[in-house]
Amino acid sequence: MLSEKLRLDEIDKKIISLVQDNPELTHTEIAEKVNRSQPTIGMRIKKLEENGILHFQPGINFKNANIYMATVEIKTRDPEEIMEMARYCPFMLNAFRLSGEHNIFILMASTQLEKLDNIINYHFRNKENVQRVSMEIVTDIAKDLVLPIDFDLESNDPTIEDGCGPNCKWQKAKEKESSKT
Repeated sequence: MLSEKLRLDEIDKKIISLVQDNPELTHTEIAEKVNRSQPTIGMRIKKLEENGILHFQPGINFKNANIYMATVEIKTRDPEEIMEMARYCPFMLNAFRLSGEHNIFILMASTQLEKLDNIINYHFRNKENVQRVSMEIVTDIAKDLVLPIDFDLESNDPTIEDGCGPNCKWQKAKEKESSKT
């Protein structure tokens, strides 16, 4: 069971559920709902955060934002390179290693579809190590989805020929790494 694996008791599970439903609740409001003292709630929340179980993440709610989001599935011989790229690219919200036919899943965002398409074309299509690329545009989101966004994506105007050009954080990181060796 998940709660056993995470070592959560009933109070911890109630706290997490309350915070997930309404992150704006105060410790006092949570304490009233779980019949514990406010200091106890504060200590439990701090412990959950320190253990990496509970995380408060600021960001954009993509359910309400007028931003294009795309999912990209990739089959590649070099998944680590794409995972590293995702750490730098402001258009890539996150990347996931997968088992199965595709071994990388990327969640991307931009205010313009053309920018997303150009990033995919430049970085993945017709690359030797990439065997398959599939991009889908997200048309609806069932629940709130709050993710951090790098506002630097607005200053980039990627093209098929040059990617993000001189502003490409991925290219800068590669150049910096190669200059160390």
